[in-house]
Amino acid sequence: MAVYTDVAADELADFLKNYEIGDLLSYKGIAEGVENSNFLLHTTSGSFILTLYEKRVAKGDLPFFLELMTHLASRGVNCPQPVQDKSGEALRTLAGRPAAIITFLEGIWPHKPNAVHCAGVGKALAEMHLADADFKMSRANALSVSGWRPLFEQAAPRADEVQPNLRAFLSDELDYLESNIWPKHLPVGVIHADLFPDNVFFLDDRVSGIIDFTFACTDMLAYDVAICLNAWCFESDCSFNVTKARALLSAYGRERPLSKDEEDALPLLARGSALRFLLTRLVDFLNVPKGALVRPKDPLEYVRKLRFHQSVSSIRDYGVLA
Repeated sequence: MAVYTDVAADELADFLKNYEIGDLLSYKGIAEGVENSNFLLHTTSGSFILTLYEKRVAKGDLPFFLELMTHLASRGVNCPQPVQDKSGEALRTLAGRPAAIITFLEGIWPHKPNAVHCAGVGKALAEMHLADADFKMSRANALSVSGWRPLFEQAAPRADEVQPNLRAFLSDELDYLESNIWPKHLPVGVIHADLFPDNVFFLDDRVSGIIDFTFACTDMLAYDVAICLNAWCFESDCSFNVTKARALLSAYGRERPLSKDEEDALPLLARGSALRFLLTRLVDFLNVPKGALVRPKDPLEYVRKLRFHQSVSSIRDYGVLA
């Protein structure tokens, strides 16, 4: 979450007249994240999240995200729900951007995840994958292998300003992952594709909700697991925590066991996931809009994670017996 587009109070108050959620009491921008403009709203009816969709989010994809949240909630997954306006629409326009209001979830995201948190997210991810198995809509993953080279080309001219020889490192890794080794026949479904700690809320040690589905897409389910390995199982110095990984993978597997093919592919999927987030972070780091209320994330974190995955030979290196 972030704020790229500001919204005036009177403009927002007029916008809220289209909904039956009470009068505006206060609102503030949410600085975390890098994709859309988000605001926490307090009205006479309660608290809500307002999202203005921009950057990589195509307007035509928005019904997919909104319908997915509704579907998951109907299957028992605790996630935000789109708020419909008085005419029954969940998507409107505000400040020249597509906009939606969603319900507010209670909970706190873990700034320093431990093994219990990792087990919780593993279980929640598997439950989400099972719950969306009968979801009828689909959306291609624009940030899979075919989308990585355009990102590289955007960042390449200035990559070495961030770290010496970074351009060559990225080019070599991209060549490797593009060379027909990316898995093509693993189980596919709707994945979250961005299940970082700031997108999972906890009450005590229990997952209370999953948020931010604006990267959700149809892709390999095990790729979602690989994203979580990168997001949850490294320490602040980027050392890999086997205990956390074992907790996450074991909890996931108790709900939805990985196939042998998925287990064998996991190191490669984790490597690709690391490159994907390295590239998007690098592009964002080099192109923060002037005056935006946003904190760009460190792309070099994912250089270190990628180097780790390059050394992994099997799922055993993640603490799980194959």
